[in-house]
Amino acid sequence: MSMVSPNRTIFQSGFTANKNKRRSISLLFWSIAGILLILVLGIVVLILGTVVYKGLPGLTLTTLMTDTSGIAGGLENAILGTLVLIVASVVLSGVIGVLGGTYIAVFARPGIASVLRFATEVLAGVPSIIIGYFGYTVMVVQWGFGYSLLAAAISLGVLTLPYIVRTTEASLRQVPKTLYEGGLALGLTQEATLRKVMFRPALPGIFTGLLLAISIGLGETAPLLFTAGWSNFNPTLTLVHNPIAYLTYVVWTYSQEPYHAAHQLAYTAGLILVLLLLILNIGVRFLQRGSSQS
Repeated sequence: MSMVSPNRTIFQSGFTANKNKRRSISLLFWSIAGILLILVLGIVVLILGTVVYKGLPGLTLTTLMTDTSGIAGGLENAILGTLVLIVASVVLSGVIGVLGGTYIAVFARPGIASVLRFATEVLAGVPSIIIGYFGYTVMVVQWGFGYSLLAAAISLGVLTLPYIVRTTEASLRQVPKTLYEGGLALGLTQEATLRKVMFRPALPGIFTGLLLAISIGLGETAPLLFTAGWSNFNPTLTLVHNPIAYLTYVVWTYSQEPYHAAHQLAYTAGLILVLLLLILNIGVRFLQRGSSQS
């Protein structure tokens, strides 16, 4: 006849009680996480559903091919102005950001790299409205650019620069530095080693940073209110003293007007921005997946 000691029975009962307690706590936290996830998804669906429902009726060829006129008309000038601003800002911040990220990842000494990395993080944390006001006081007023493409593009470029620097540095650091040293040992120049050995595997990550910078620039309003102004006409290549239209201005300004036509334009502009951001985010995911599989 087997005998079970009282100590073993107490241990088993205590273990079972602790196990049930852990399961209950885990179930509680998973339930809270699930409720919060449903809440967040519900808010996102509500916002997107409202924008699509109210903006889709205005998404017509007439709207896309007509300039704004007062608080009515179309969005051709705003769409073209947004695209011009994004391209100009990404060209500026892309060149500087890729070169800066390359310097930090490959050439900079550890101390200098830490300082530059810290400065990049600080710049990323500066509120966009501060960058816009700085652009207004320095470029629009002191330098005499006026409301213009150049002032707006530089402001957006400063805003998106940290993200390009960080993604470029992270992408290049994933490439073993021994490959760079091996290329130099084989007689390649620094330029050829960077181009043929370092940049090829890092390109998906670098392009991801550029697309993220475009996404951030598309949704910004505050820097452009201080530097771009507004125009009812299509953009030109004049860099200074030439205000330019953009979609976020329509969303910000027209939504506050007490007229249905203005509200319709605001929702349509918001829908176009959402579609552009959706396309860019799909592109980012595609590049990230290609980068992880390569």
